[in-house]
Amino acid sequence: MSTTPSLPVTHNAAESRFEVAVDGALAVMEYARAGTTLAITHTFVPTTLRGRGLAEALMKAAISFAQAERLAIDPVCSYAARYLEKHPTRTQGTA
Repeated sequence: MSTTPSLPVTHNAAESRFEVAVDGALAVMEYARAGTTLAITHTFVPTTLRGRGLAEALMKAAISFAQAERLAIDPVCSYAARYLEKHPTRTQGTA
């Protein structure tokens, strides 16, 4: 997988999701916040943008947000679950 340098991930709190727009297309990671938990519920990257590191950039943004807010991450979506299995130390500092 090649990684696109410095992806501009935006936190769209009104829509409960993290977003990154590339080439006119939008990749998103949706979440639900309940108490001290951030449940990552869905990750979508358009087919034309896959393999560019967008899902990973969204995941890193969600982890940073959870750490800043002292939230535990509940990886409901399969991408988030696989990512955290491969990178368990990335969630250090979350609740």
